[in-house]
Amino acid sequence: MPATRPPADRADGARLAALLQAGEIDAAIDAGLMGFVDDDPALDPAARAVVVQARERLRQAWAARDRYRARAARLARRAAEREARRNPAPAASAGPAPALPPAAAAALARARARAGGKP
Repeated sequence: MPATRPPADRADGARLAALLQAGEIDAAIDAGLMGFVDDDPALDPAARAVVVQARERLRQAWAARDRYRARAARLARRAAEREARRNPAPAASAGPAPALPPAAAAALARARARAGGKP
């Protein structure tokens, strides 16, 4: 009877335990620590405990990091809303303002007409 091997996408518990005991957490994550399924009867109970505990600690740490990031984003959004209430944006004008008032424009036109008549 041939020995059954775990599928390629599943992590090897003994390898993960060895990596964790050597302090190679990053290598264990790369080797599939988070995808480890605790159903290998051949795995030593002590090694199983090491892998499962490391996986749960990592899962809790990642969840805490996500909560921290969500809180920081929420606080930044609230601060921006508070600042917007304190300093409202200036009102936009309805259209471009004329360059000169009508009386000044008329005076300028008369001056140009007089100056244009002289060579």
